[in-house]
Amino acid sequence: STDGTNVVFLKGKEVVLRPFAKSDIPTLTRWINDPEVREFLSAIFPKTEKDEEEWFNKLGGDDKNIILGIETLDGILIGSMGIHSINWVDRVATTGALIGEKEYWGKGYGTDAKMVLLDYAFNVLNLHKICSAVIAYNKRSLRYSLHCGYKIEGRRRGHVFKKGRYWDLIELGLFKREWLPFWKRYKETNTNS
Repeated sequence: STDGTNVVFLKGKEVVLRPFAKSDIPTLTRWINDPEVREFLSAIFPKTEKDEEEWFNKLGGDDKNIILGIETLDGILIGSMGIHSINWVDRVATTGALIGEKEYWGKGYGTDAKMVLLDYAFNVLNLHKICSAVIAYNKRSLRYSLHCGYKIEGRRRGHVFKKGRYWDLIELGLFKREWLPFWKRYKETNTNS
C-alpha cells in the first residue's frame, strides 16, 4: 500500500519497526485515550485525532528523535517505540516504548522491539549510552528493561504524580558493552522467553 504500512525499517523475530503512516492516526488516538494505556504515559489530557495529526506532522523533522511503530509480522500495529533527546556530542539518548494493544502486553513483543532498536542505537547510530525511566509502579516495564540489559542508576523520589499520589521515578542506563552479552544471547535463542 502507499500509506507507509508495508515499510520495514528494522526487523526483529516477532515484530518489525516502521515509520508511522497517516492511516495510523486513529489507532494512535485510541491508544493515547485508553486509561489503562495512559496510566504508564506522561499524557493526561484527552487527545483528538487533530492532536495526533499535529504530532505525526512533526515526526522526522529533527535528528533528536526517532519514533517508529511496532507491527507484528502479520501486519498488526501494536505499539510505538523511540529514541529520544539524542545528544550527538555525548552520544547519549533516552528510549521510550508503548504497547497500545493490550492483548499483546507481556508476550515478548516489546522485548523483541527493544532489542532490535538497541542494535540500531548502538551498532548503526553509534550511541554510547541509552537511558530510560520507569514509574515505580510499572513493574512490567522495569522487568523488561532489566531483561534487555539496563541497570538501575538511581531513583528520583516523589517525582511523578499519578493515581492521586506521588511516585518515585526509577532511572535506568545501558552501555553497549553491558548490552552485547544480552544481544548475543538474544540472537542465539529462537524465542523471546
